[in-house]
Formats: sequence, C-alpha cells, structure tokens
Amino acid sequence: MSRFFDSPLDLRVAGGPIRVHRGGDPEAPALVLLHGAMLDTGRGVWREVAPALAEDHHVHVVDLPRHGASRPWRGVLDDDALRPILLELLDRLDLPKAALIGLSMGGGLATGIALRHPERVEALVAVGPGGIGARRPAQLLTWAMLRTPGLLRASTLLLARSPGMIRRSLAGQLVAGEDTPGFEEILHRVIDEARAKQAHHERVLDDWQIHAYGPRSMRLDLLPQLPRLQVPTLWMRGDRDTLVAPEEVAAAAAAAPGSQLVTIPDAGHIVTYDQPDAFLAATRAFLTEARSDREPA
Repeated sequence: MSRFFDSPLDLRVAGGPIRVHRGGDPEAPALVLLHGAMLDTGRGVWREVAPALAEDHHVHVVDLPRHGASRPWRGVLDDDALRPILLELLDRLDLPKAALIGLSMGGGLATGIALRHPERVEALVAVGPGGIGARRPAQLLTWAMLRTPGLLRASTLLLARSPGMIRRSLAGQLVAGEDTPGFEEILHRVIDEARAKQAHHERVLDDWQIHAYGPRSMRLDLLPQLPRLQVPTLWMRGDRDTLVAPEEVAAAAAAAPGSQLVTIPDAGHIVTYDQPDAFLAATRAFLTEARSDREPA
C-alpha cells in the first residue's frame, strides 16, 4: 500500500485551511491535482493515480476548500473566489509553474487558471471538465431548484444520514459498480465526506456549481475563451460519462489551439475510479510529449 497520503501538509491560504498531499522528487516536474465537487476529495479521486504519478513527478494533491481536511471556510467560494486561492496556494508551495490536472469542477478551475495565468501553467489535463458549455439539461428547473430555500442543506442532511443511498448512488456511477477495485474504501471516504459536510453545515453542492448557473444559460462558460488558451492541453472524457457530453469536450478540443482529445473506454465521469491505468497511460504520454515540445532542439 502506498504511503503517499500518510504525511499531509496543512496550510493557511487566503484566510482558510488547505490540505495538500505531496509525493515524489521535489526536483521532478510539478503536478497539481484538483478534484471535483460535492463529495469528492483529493484522497478519494486520486487514490490510485497520485502515487503512480509521483514515481516521476513532484505531485501535489489538493483538498479544495470545503472538502476533506480543508475546513472550515467562510463566504462564497465560487469560481472568482477559488482561482485566487489556488494561485496563492501555488505561491505557498513554491511552484512558479506546474502542470494542472483537474477532474470535473477541478477541470473547470484548472482551465480558468490556464486561460488567465498561462505563465503559471506548464500543461493542462482537463478530465470531464465543468464550465465548458452554454446550457445544461433542464437549465431553468435546475437553476430554480438551486435557489429553493433550505433544499441544498436538507440534501446534505439526507445524505449524511443515508449511507445506503450513497452506496447505491456510487455503485450506479461506476462502470463496474460494487465490483470496482477498492469500492469499499472509496465508499467509506464518500460517506465520511457527506458527514463532514453536515457537521460543518455546508450545502450539498459547491458554490462553484451553484453560482455557475443562470436561468437560461450558464454564467460560467469558458468555451468562448478557449481559442486564446496558450498552454498544451489534453481533454479527457470517459465514454460512459453521463454528466459531460461528448459534444462538449469535442467542442473544447476544437476551440483550444493545438489541444488533444482522448476518450477512455469503459469509464464514467470519474475516470480515475473506473480506469486508473488508462488515465495514467494517456496522461503520461501527453505530459511527456508536452515536455519534449518545450525543450530546445
């Protein structure tokens, strides 16, 4: 069993706590891994792939604010709030430049940082990223539900008290269901995260998700900005992802100059749970190519 997650680093960044798990040679190329929303944590989503990436990279796995051990936080933590926090975190970690790997919400955050601060980003891997479409299914209904008083906190309470519901939901999201390697450990961490959200009186969804929605279109849509993306980028999606459509990722890849697109077979939204080896192979190949392109001939 890897000891990657055994000695976390706890920091105060922008007035709040951030936990970072680190591993690998400090002289190796730096990677920063950003997880998704709701019940994701760094130690959960990246459990299999972070130790492997640390064999030839200096890997930093971040618990984003209001996830894992990065609690408590005050105020609104939407996209405009989280990006400066992550930039300050890079400074605190003494990382003037790093490759960013983000899944779902983390993919959207990483893409936003790469767009606005390309001098800080060596390369970008966006896995099933949020924030790249003008509209979502049931746009108006979802927007209205997000603003229903008390609904999101009640949902937190329901999940915290319903481990069986979480088990069924998680099994339904994974291609192999309960036969997914490490399923019980994954489930344990997801249940712990649901209980932590309840203990800290948090809403079930992240502010990043809530504030991204408008009634008729998304307030956060990075797609129109992607033609000016200046960093090497790999867009990745599981072929069974029900949250991010293939057309959305294809549009992002077409819009971003010189970027690549890879589809992982037999994987859903959280590719690192369903197909960690395929994720590693695609990510390593891309990072190696991006690094060789930067080196002088």
